[in-house]
Amino acid sequence: MAREPHSPDGRETAPLGQGTWGMGQRDAERAAEVAALRHGLDLGLTLIDTAEMYADGGAESVVGEAVAGRRDEVFLVDKVLPHHADRRGTVQACERSLRRLGTDHIDLYLLHWRGATPLAETVDAFLRLRDRGLIGAFGVSNLDVSDLEELWLVDGGPECAVNQVLYNLTRRGIELDLLPWCRERGLRVMAYSPIEQGRLLEDPVLTGVAGRHGVLPAQVALAWVLRGGELLAVAKAAALEHVSANRGALDIRLTRQDLAELDARFPAPDRPVPLEVL
Repeated sequence: MAREPHSPDGRETAPLGQGTWGMGQRDAERAAEVAALRHGLDLGLTLIDTAEMYADGGAESVVGEAVAGRRDEVFLVDKVLPHHADRRGTVQACERSLRRLGTDHIDLYLLHWRGATPLAETVDAFLRLRDRGLIGAFGVSNLDVSDLEELWLVDGGPECAVNQVLYNLTRRGIELDLLPWCRERGLRVMAYSPIEQGRLLEDPVLTGVAGRHGVLPAQVALAWVLRGGELLAVAKAAALEHVSANRGALDIRLTRQDLAELDARFPAPDRPVPLEVL
């Protein structure tokens, strides 16, 4: 597996991370979820993405158990809800998340989506958290170009490290405007739901490409998102075999024929569209 300094702090990490959306909801599944995350760490998938919203903190608790004794291996991404994202609320939310995670710092702390709180207030809170050593870097999620342009006018806004957005074969709108905007400013883009929550995996073109490579359609979908080496991505897997399959996607090299077929089947829009979210 190729490893490059993909994380915002320059630390070496695989471009594919482990998502936790849907984890922490049922006690009966907790042991399997913890085992899946730890298996991912064993395979080098050291970026773990979570949020205070996921299962009302339950996913953070699962992550905390999974990384116990291995925190130094992990690049930990967490998110604050927009209705907590004022100066005081952001700090309080971060402190609650740290307790659930069982750690003293979060490597990358994101605003989950845009709310009513002015961006300047949220950024100020992020900078205070960073000064205290509670977070390493800050970023945003689900912000479109107009939001980012506003963010860049805020004191400290251009220090934003990541924008996490929806991107996969069926959701390609960011290619027209958001990706070029971020590229020009050195803002990393992290894709979530890279296999569209499994909804595209029966597509005949995708399965055909997978068949040529002798791999799973989900692995091709992941390889497509990561094809240029520019993006990070996070994908949830709560079973050991799915974690191993996700890791295997990093070894797939799509051919020009593969890319042409996928591009014809899943074309990018021909004009800018509003940022899609899930």
